[in-house]
Amino acid sequence: MKETYRAFFGLEREPFRSDPGFNDILETEELKGVRDRFDYAVRLGAIALVTGEIGSGKSTALRYAAARLHPAEYQTVAVTAVAGSILEMYRLFLAELGLETASSSRAFLIRRIKREVAHLVCEKKMKVVLIIDEASLLRLEVFAELHTICQFEQDSKPWLPIILAGQSHLIDKLMYPGSRPMASRIVARSHLEGVDRKQMEAYLKHHLQLAGVATHLFEETAVTAIHQGSGGLFRKANHLARGALIAAAQNQCTTVSAEHVRLASTELF
Repeated sequence: MKETYRAFFGLEREPFRSDPGFNDILETEELKGVRDRFDYAVRLGAIALVTGEIGSGKSTALRYAAARLHPAEYQTVAVTAVAGSILEMYRLFLAELGLETASSSRAFLIRRIKREVAHLVCEKKMKVVLIIDEASLLRLEVFAELHTICQFEQDSKPWLPIILAGQSHLIDKLMYPGSRPMASRIVARSHLEGVDRKQMEAYLKHHLQLAGVATHLFEETAVTAIHQGSGGLFRKANHLARGALIAAAQNQCTTVSAEHVRLASTELF
């Protein structure tokens, strides 16, 4: 798509980006709820769960909550889960710590992880936080074993809090008998859903302002169309809003209508 629509509307940067900086994230009550539960689990050294449908803002919520952890005090280890074995999960963790290993021994990898966590906590006086995004991809065998890396000094030291984020069926996986040791450590749960129309309008205005436009370019019918077409989910709303701006610019229209949103929707799945 051509970027001439940005010049047409006077946009200073690409609007509706998927990677807003911490200061650019629209703070909502739902986001504050995730942050509070995140902080609570980290403080206790326990596990927190963040669920929601695709595009509901889980990854943004994790970045928002984690950005508050001071890098001099916290070692945040963020990984994106894969549908592989527990060995792959351990290797991802070690790689983020800068300790890549090709070992195929569970015992060796667990010892390596625990030794590094203990070193960070006891020697460097840092707190370690493991964040696993897309955790709904993890196999049941991973949930059955992953909690073992949280056990220090006969499970008396809560040195490794974990934040799990994924689609709603993550909860189903945690309800299997083999997952119960992991699930028993969960102390806080957040679920993100699609926003209502009022929140969607505030979201669109916020992102236009970030792009340097104070005028609300979306007509009321366009806001409704974006809200309905996205189901209140931010990722699809971003695509619809940006596509509608492009369609409006191509038609030399200074405001975005529901028809422009409809045209944008034909490009999406």
